[in-house]
Amino acid sequence: MHEREFRAFVSIAEIGRMDEAAKALDYSQPAISYQIKCLEQALGVRLFTRDSTGTQLTKAGRAILPSARAVLALIDDMKDACAAA
Repeated sequence: MHEREFRAFVSIAEIGRMDEAAKALDYSQPAISYQIKCLEQALGVRLFTRDSTGTQLTKAGRAILPSARAVLALIDDMKDACAAA
């Protein structure tokens, strides 16, 4: 699992659309889809259901969203600490 996968996951969860999340992260649509596919494979679960109106978190997606946010907060804290050192 990689930081970019967690960032894609949280962004899609918050925005509700893969295309808009891709724009917000400056990714292409295929790239953000690939990040989610990799995360889903690593975790062994589906994180989103997809339809023409956007994406919705699955039960598993809702369960890991707080942890994904926490992981990103820790990564950001580490980056800030390194920048301040």
